[in-house]
Amino acid sequence: MLIYPAIDLIGGKAVRLYKGDYAQMSVYSDDPAGVAVRFRENGAKQMHIVDLEGAKSGETPNFDTILAIKEKGGLFCEVGGGIRTMATIERYLYAGIDRVILGTAAVTEEGFVEKAVDKYGERIAVGIDIKDGFVAIKGWTEKSAYSTFDFCCRMQECGVKTMICTDISRDGAMKGTNHELYRELMEKYDMNIIASGGVSSLDDVKRLAAAGLYGAIVGKAYYTGAIDLCEAVEAAK
Repeated sequence: MLIYPAIDLIGGKAVRLYKGDYAQMSVYSDDPAGVAVRFRENGAKQMHIVDLEGAKSGETPNFDTILAIKEKGGLFCEVGGGIRTMATIERYLYAGIDRVILGTAAVTEEGFVEKAVDKYGERIAVGIDIKDGFVAIKGWTEKSAYSTFDFCCRMQECGVKTMICTDISRDGAMKGTNHELYRELMEKYDMNIIASGGVSSLDDVKRLAAAGLYGAIVGKAYYTGAIDLCEAVEAAK
């Protein structure tokens, strides 16, 4: 299993939200590119970046910061937040970002995922953010009509190979991840599933790896010291 340490961005700073609530934000670094360097020094080979402002607005306000993170960190970077047009996908990929994550537009724009996957293949991932059993959109501020499993079926039919699944109720809460959810997703779908939300201990990492997950995103637990990144990378192997 791969470990994806995470950087969430607002105003060019590395932050974390509590259960997706923008009003409950902690700032962890004014130098997110420096954070990426430390990820690399601690054994990470890849990382997960989210433009939280872009996720709400559908724009790319942290684009330059993201490119600096990629350049200085030197890691495989997947980026999400505000990627709702082919032009935005192309802007990121042509600038050297390795994989982009479609969220809101995957739900609201009919045919968008198919078009993106057809052109860019495995460089396209989809993020499914789960709130009360349904897919949340627009920076987790709205709940769509899609249930978790109906949406996953649709994405698999579209040819999506990598799915980042976040249980919003666990995100930033440091109460452990939703192992039952990921077990069920692994049983139902033939996609690379990356667990996100509530990965808060080395035990979580070990259990997800044992369940055969493709990857796990580590966010707040890294910043608070609850998870040692070196140990997590080793445990995931």
